[in-house]
This record gives sequence, C-alpha cells and structure tokens, in this order.
Amino acid sequence: MNEELQIKRDRMRFVKNSLCANLAIIAIVFDVLYFINIYEADVSHTVGNFYYQYRIGVSIIYNILFLLATFLSSEGIKNYKREYAFALIVLGLLQIVRIFWLPAQAAAAEVTVGSVTTRVMDAAQHVRVIIYLAASGACCIASGVIGLQRCRELSEHMASLEAKKG
Repeated sequence: MNEELQIKRDRMRFVKNSLCANLAIIAIVFDVLYFINIYEADVSHTVGNFYYQYRIGVSIIYNILFLLATFLSSEGIKNYKREYAFALIVLGLLQIVRIFWLPAQAAAAEVTVGSVTTRVMDAAQHVRVIIYLAASGACCIASGVIGLQRCRELSEHMASLEAKKG
C-alpha cells in the first residue's frame, strides 16, 4: 500500500493536475450559461430599462474578469501552483455571493412597460441562474480545495526526495 502511494505521488511530478483544471473549465461553462440566461429576456419589450443601468455594466465587466481569472487559474493549478488554488477558492466564493446581487434584484424588481406591470425575472429563470452560479462556485471551490491537497502532497513528496538525496 505504501509503495502504491509513493508511485502515485511520484507520477504527480510528471502528470498534469487535469481534474482541478477541468473543474475550473466546467465552472466557466456554468458561468457562461448564467450569463446567457440572465439576459435571455427581450429587454426592450418585456422588462423596460431594468438592464440598462450601471449594475449591468459592472456585471458584464466582472463576468469578463471572472472568465479570464478562472481560465488563468485553471492553467496554473494544472501545474500544481498553490497560489492558483487559493485564487479558485476566492473566485468560487465570489460566485456564491453574486447570487445575492443581480439575480436577487432582478427577481424582486417589477417594471411597467406601457400599462402592464411585469416581473423582470420569473421564478423559473431565477432558479436557473442560482443553480448556474452555485454550480460555478462549487466547481471553483472544489478545484481549489483538491488543488491545495494535491499541491501539499507533491511538495511533501518532493521534500522527502530531497531528504533522501542529502
């Protein structure tokens, strides 16, 4: 059993951390689904000017930065770089926090277009965007936590190899 663990850890020096990288890419996919879903309404006829405010600009800029940071972190964690594991955990937590910002505001908001008052986001869409953000956050956090464990294992293994040399 101990020999199998040694072989597994030794392989880590040469094999990429693809599980963590793939989880981060899946988080990106869920974020893209969120992004598409949040703006699926025909804003000019259905929800008036709710989406034409500063918060949407901030949301779009954050989304672009999230996609970039998550992709770069997926590449870093693939090579067992510990800093990127922490970055992925923070990005995941930010995705969870995002649930309480724009989706919550849109679900609670009503607008009047013509003489008809309507909700900006119906319950089904609200549930979908919450699921997408929660899944994206969970994938990032899982990627970061697993990445931290694997980085620790690899660094301990490398230290034991150095101790055997010296």
